[in-house]
Amino acid sequence: MLRQQDVGHRIVVRRIVGIREGRPLFSDALGELVELSETHLTIATAQGRVRVPVAEVHRAKRVPPTRRPTATAVVELELAADEAWPAPVRGRLGDWLLRSADGWTGRANSALPVGDPDRPLPAAVDAIERWYAERGQPAMVNTPLPLAVPVGAELDARGWSARPLTLVQTIALAALPPAEPAETPDADRAGPAANPPNGAHADRTSSIAGPPVTLAVAPSEEWLAVAAGRKGGLPDSARHILTAVDRVRFAQVCADGVLVATGRGTVTGQGRWLGLSLIEVAPQARRQGLAVRVIRALVDWGAAEGATHAFLQVEQRNTEAVSLYRKLGFTTHHTYLTRVAPPT
Repeated sequence: MLRQQDVGHRIVVRRIVGIREGRPLFSDALGELVELSETHLTIATAQGRVRVPVAEVHRAKRVPPTRRPTATAVVELELAADEAWPAPVRGRLGDWLLRSADGWTGRANSALPVGDPDRPLPAAVDAIERWYAERGQPAMVNTPLPLAVPVGAELDARGWSARPLTLVQTIALAALPPAEPAETPDADRAGPAANPPNGAHADRTSSIAGPPVTLAVAPSEEWLAVAAGRKGGLPDSARHILTAVDRVRFAQVCADGVLVATGRGTVTGQGRWLGLSLIEVAPQARRQGLAVRVIRALVDWGAAEGATHAFLQVEQRNTEAVSLYRKLGFTTHHTYLTRVAPPT
């Protein structure tokens, strides 16, 4: 039988779905085990989430993970993620991207080595080091794995360090669990969110139970303050990164006039990918399901925009967030390491 150690892994379950002529009828489900309790188990399958009573399980076991994504799939997703987090200063080495944003976040201040750099690998790394030195920044490279293993080997030989591993996780929007039933919030709780702080222009409000999630086309100053607190300041380049996307929404939840939850959604990659970022809940409002509600509101917006899949990036060591995303059905598409050049 399955154990808690199997949560997060790919499994196959054979369940009893009926009896015919005195013999049991079986149905199989294959996917990632996202939840396991004494009474039920939940599997994220290609067709959506399946909740199976333990009493109906005939057999269940862990199976090998799915095959790694193709290089083409990794490149497609990395470019969609770059489009969703656009650095204001950009350059190219063949197909490789060079990005700079006053040091605000590693993603926007690192080279992205996907495709052909149009020169030998050592020369490409030399060019990266020069480009960042000209801007007074440490050279950094985001290495999608396993695609950029050769790049990583070259950086190892030069003594580059690595930041914590980041998971790039994805899900088909149709596979996300449905929203909670809607309730009509009372007036004193609905009021603050109905009028977003500092005049942010709201264009949509979710109907999930509790204080509503408001989606705005521009971030409020309070929303930006949360982002600044999380990322360490907010230079002009940061505002560019956050807003310079054609299709973007800023989610917020207010309780008693106080901003307690935020999130950001983008639609990029030729309209296929909904990017989720900066999902944040104030400490006093955690464990109330607000992060899930923010995600759900952004997913509904993304789906209405035509997106079919969502992605997010989360450090592997952030176990609380990884666990939340696993329960929602997100799985790891690929990973990346941010590599940093040694001081000169």
